[in-house]
Amino acid sequence: MSDSKRPFDGLFGCLLALLIGVYGLAQIWAGYLGIEHHLGAGWAVAATAIAFLGFSLPLTIGSFFGAMNVWGWHWLLALVFAAPGLAFMAFTIPATLIGLFGKKD
Repeated sequence: MSDSKRPFDGLFGCLLALLIGVYGLAQIWAGYLGIEHHLGAGWAVAATAIAFLGFSLPLTIGSFFGAMNVWGWHWLLALVFAAPGLAFMAFTIPATLIGLFGKKD
């Protein structure tokens, strides 16, 4: 099939990217609210700034507590909401440590 006969081919990718972006913003907002609820606004701003610099663990944990304690979700649903960030860190933290302390030639 030629490209002209598949007009919705790129639409799925665009919608998926939009949904991932909205999900990411929701996680950032939940993380901010969770940290603000437990530690205050100063810590929430600091955790958000640190997340944009590449260390997102505090904001990911805050998103769990934000969904559970601020939004009133069940703990399991809040865990599923925060799990993609935790799963990403489960792979990146060991890779970073291997890069830092790995065998040097």
